[in-house]
Amino acid sequence: MTEAVIRNKPGMASVKDMPVLQDGPPPGGFPPARYARRIPNKGPSAVAIFLAAFGTFSWGMYQVGKGNKIRRALKEEKYAARRAILPVLQAEEDERFVKEWKKYLDFEAEVMKDVPNWKVGESVYNSGRWMPPATGELRPEVW
Repeated sequence: MTEAVIRNKPGMASVKDMPVLQDGPPPGGFPPARYARRIPNKGPSAVAIFLAAFGTFSWGMYQVGKGNKIRRALKEEKYAARRAILPVLQAEEDERFVKEWKKYLDFEAEVMKDVPNWKVGESVYNSGRWMPPATGELRPEVW
């Protein structure tokens, strides 16, 4: 649409000759704008939130303490069982060691039979103390 049709004037008209058509407020004005900060006061208070968090934390710590006691009891039971079975395991290991040591001494006697003044089973170190082999196993067939 053209200005002539809108303003009911034929032909071109100067901008200055045209009547002023301006938007304005509705009759009675606009409603007031809300610009104030309005925070709703619904929901739990800060004290209630703090107490709920503290209660949850306390209950969790109680559960951790309970779990620690149970875990400590199970650990102690495991160690008690190990202490009870230790003499049996040590006796088995001693028996195995004696058998292997005898095999080792027989092997040493076989290998060193041509060496003069060789005493089977005697330590080559002169410390006076007997020390078990550091390997944990005596296997002459591997040496």
